[in-house]
Amino acid sequence: MKVCVVALGKIGLPLAVQFATKGHTVIGADVSEPTVRMVNEGLAPFPGEADLDVRLKEAVGAGLLSATTDTAAAVAEADAVVIVVPLFVDGDGAPDFGAMESATRDVARGLRPGTLVSYETTLPVGTTRNRWAPLLAEGSGLVAGRDFALVFSPERVLTGRVFADLRKYPKLVGGLDAASAQQGVRFYESVLDFDDRPDLARGNGVWDLGSAEAAELAKLAETTYRDVNIGLANQFARYADTIDVDVELVIEACNTQPYSHIHRPGIAVGGHCIPVYPRLYLWNDPSATVVRAAREANALMPAYAVDLLAAAVGDLRGQGVLVLGAAYRGGVKETAFSGVFATVAELTRRGAHPYVSDPMYAPEELTALGLPPHAGQPVSSAVVQADHVEYRNLTPDDLPGVRVIVDGRRITDEQRLPGIRRIVIGG
Repeated sequence: MKVCVVALGKIGLPLAVQFATKGHTVIGADVSEPTVRMVNEGLAPFPGEADLDVRLKEAVGAGLLSATTDTAAAVAEADAVVIVVPLFVDGDGAPDFGAMESATRDVARGLRPGTLVSYETTLPVGTTRNRWAPLLAEGSGLVAGRDFALVFSPERVLTGRVFADLRKYPKLVGGLDAASAQQGVRFYESVLDFDDRPDLARGNGVWDLGSAEAAELAKLAETTYRDVNIGLANQFARYADTIDVDVELVIEACNTQPYSHIHRPGIAVGGHCIPVYPRLYLWNDPSATVVRAAREANALMPAYAVDLLAAAVGDLRGQGVLVLGAAYRGGVKETAFSGVFATVAELTRRGAHPYVSDPMYAPEELTALGLPPHAGQPVSSAVVQADHVEYRNLTPDDLPGVRVIVDGRRITDEQRLPGIRRIVIGG
């Protein structure tokens, strides 16, 4: 089988490599010439993805994976097309389909009868049927469900462990019609490997959810659940602070009961998924008051962390504050919707002088992100924003001048910080 993967980012490239490892010929299409050049050289264009370097080099060396900037030409050679172009949201939470529309038009120009087209990017419910099917028809003259198969099959992986997650979780597929779904199921069964999951009644393979809309909703629902759960945990944590109770002990106790699975509170919810997909759900279902309240509660957490700092040290005006962690989560070099931006903005609003450090970012990279790097400027307090493993062993020697630290991730060790007052959210 010949497969075209459109967009070679942190999800698309590992997918392309996975497909190639199953013996299929894969052409990756991307608008970035540097990305295409690196892939053709067998070099990963981004760090941090387990096993990607080795697998990519092997796939390219075996002649099973190549890359191009000509999407239409790559699609014209393919039996299956998998689209992983990112979808962005604006400040009001409305989806910005611009990049995906451009990619879809390119796909349409190369589309041939009999081809399978699968969208893996998370979408609002109804987008595959009502937006992409007509756009593909407009550009190709072919009708989805009659001339080609069209499915939605959401990615369900976490960057840094894509290959492991591909094996671990069922692959969800929803077709525009039954024939499209069958073709999608056969395709994913041929390109993925699955670990044994005896805990799943339907097995750990490819699941046909019956429609593109059901698959779209499944991805939005599972991610929105996490945002709502974290929002509830953050509400518990804020209340626990008012009654001098350690919420972590409370949550640990609650979760010993099989009907409770409360997530951990924290300074921010970041990344491409959890802060974004609830907004896509709300775009479909604006009456979802629970979802909206959770999203608003989580968005307020960076300011709450600064509240805790101000309560401990007083007026922040003129004080240097070190923000530890630019990444949205530990061990990942990515700042999408990271809490660092809201934390720095809140500190600045209160007249403090915030500085940022991160073991994964050079000072010039922080500057390029609009974040003031810490280069020895005097600081009297710190806020932990990302749970990098390096922060577990922080000592006063690593934090000269710091007398108070607000650990927004509970990653530091209080025993290693003598002389520094450590404050945690919900502690």
